[in-house]
Amino acid sequence: MNQTGETETKTAGGVRDGAAGGASDGKAGGGGTDGTGAGAVPSERARRLAAFRGAKRVLSGGARVETVRERLTRLVADAPTAYDLDDWTDIYANEGSVVGELERRTAEALGTEDAAFFPTGTMAQQVALRCWAGRTGSATVAGHPLSHLEMHERDAFAVVSGLRMVHPTRAPRLPTATEVHELQEPFGTLALELPLRDAGFVLPEWEELTAVVAAARDRDAVVHFDGARLWECGPHFGRTLPEVAALADSVYVSFYKTLDGISGAALAGTGDFVEEARAWRHRYGGQLFQQWPAALAALSGLDRELLRLPEYVAHAKVVAGALREGLADAGMPWFRVHPEVPHTHQFQVWLPYVPEVLNEAAVRQAEKSGTALFLKWFEPDPAGPPGVAMTELTVAASAMDWTAAEVRSAAAEFVDYVRRVGVMGA
Repeated sequence: MNQTGETETKTAGGVRDGAAGGASDGKAGGGGTDGTGAGAVPSERARRLAAFRGAKRVLSGGARVETVRERLTRLVADAPTAYDLDDWTDIYANEGSVVGELERRTAEALGTEDAAFFPTGTMAQQVALRCWAGRTGSATVAGHPLSHLEMHERDAFAVVSGLRMVHPTRAPRLPTATEVHELQEPFGTLALELPLRDAGFVLPEWEELTAVVAAARDRDAVVHFDGARLWECGPHFGRTLPEVAALADSVYVSFYKTLDGISGAALAGTGDFVEEARAWRHRYGGQLFQQWPAALAALSGLDRELLRLPEYVAHAKVVAGALREGLADAGMPWFRVHPEVPHTHQFQVWLPYVPEVLNEAAVRQAEKSGTALFLKWFEPDPAGPPGVAMTELTVAASAMDWTAAEVRSAAAEFVDYVRRVGVMGA
């Protein structure tokens, strides 16, 4: 089954669609219509879905293009190794259920005392910050302007929780210990996104991270990790997940961004903190009646993907280097692969064309050659210079059999499609 790398990015109109779109245009690969009736021209999203689903080779991984039936079939096929399907479904996330098992295994993987399942990461983040505001007596959070809290949660920390954000730095990286020390006003919580996705999935070095955490402690603040993608940070730091998580007072992790889950997140920390978080989860509307499909998928992801992440991270370095070489050899006048050496299994690629040209070239390459190299191009957010677009590339299972030579060849072929589209019009 092919994959489509779902993304979630704030725009003027809210949250932009995923890399290959969702199912609103009809069944994936089913040639959905634009809503004008039988025989209508397929919508642009449906065309993308069909192209990427039909491609023989897909470089960038992510959320798969599949029908509801296919996802259910895969869930049942994966689940027996993760959980006993003859057990009962959960009721309000009861401890003896599949949700309780997921919470237990998440805490075990992170080395924390406990963990609570949340339907969304945004809710988990808000609850964490709300709990710490009450415990520290401070409504001020130190964070990054490119963090998920600022870019993708519609300012929920301020609008819903009544908190305010201050910025130790605006540079496209995590703050330094000096910047945290020199922040001009007091704060109760330091929120660190690991990796910082909108800066290019970047991470500090281990010594830098420990120094930043120590600086926050010196300021009498607690530390919260926005670790939606924390799962893949270990190889960069050269540390285990429990060693990384132990630096923070609370950690949020996602089950679908890296682990191929359906949805859901967890908030982990000490037993008393997680118990308080469960109370706030109820108040924020997260006490859902049943959540077993998401929990089952998350357990399967923990079994299947977690052990493979070091391979993905290592191969991402090969893919990034080959892309740079392929784009340069093809005569691309300007480009950037960022970071040049990826910190995780995800990185950015920037090209000097508008998204419409690059997206059309990507679809044509998938349709005509059966190769899906890049999935969806966007205008940078925050806005960059005109005529420049960016894509995020995820090196996962679908990329593991790509050699460097094959990546270089596919990149050169993509540049050829870009030039054709640029001349003919998208």
